[in-house]
Amino acid sequence: MSQSDPTDHALAAIASILENPETDREPKAAIEDTPIEPEASIAPEYVEADGYSKVGPGPMAAIRFRWTVRRDDSGEYYVDETIGEHSAPVTNGPLTGDAAIRLVDDRESEARQRFEMLRSEMTGRSGVANFVGKDSGEM
Repeated sequence: MSQSDPTDHALAAIASILENPETDREPKAAIEDTPIEPEASIAPEYVEADGYSKVGPGPMAAIRFRWTVRRDDSGEYYVDETIGEHSAPVTNGPLTGDAAIRLVDDRESEARQRFEMLRSEMTGRSGVANFVGKDSGEM
């Protein structure tokens, strides 16, 4: 009886998530029956900086980044960056409200780009691994 590496199970779970993303699981009929409502306003609305938050991409909450803007008693804004649900925050600041929102948006965008690159690498390598395995007689 051979014991497998726990990393193999984690990578298999990630690969199955990447092969079957959540958006593909929704039935088409539900999407087609949803009425499209016109936008109320074309102008961007003002976003309050205090409490502004974004969560990074990823299949597991334990390794997902979160950025949250908070305002201190003196009126300055800080961005708390955490990994997972119970980590100590890394704080950036003091910032203006607009700068704090920009920082959160930039960090989330960078994380999403890196995640997409990693996902592309993993799906590309899984195709190569399948090809090599079939070529060598393994299945």
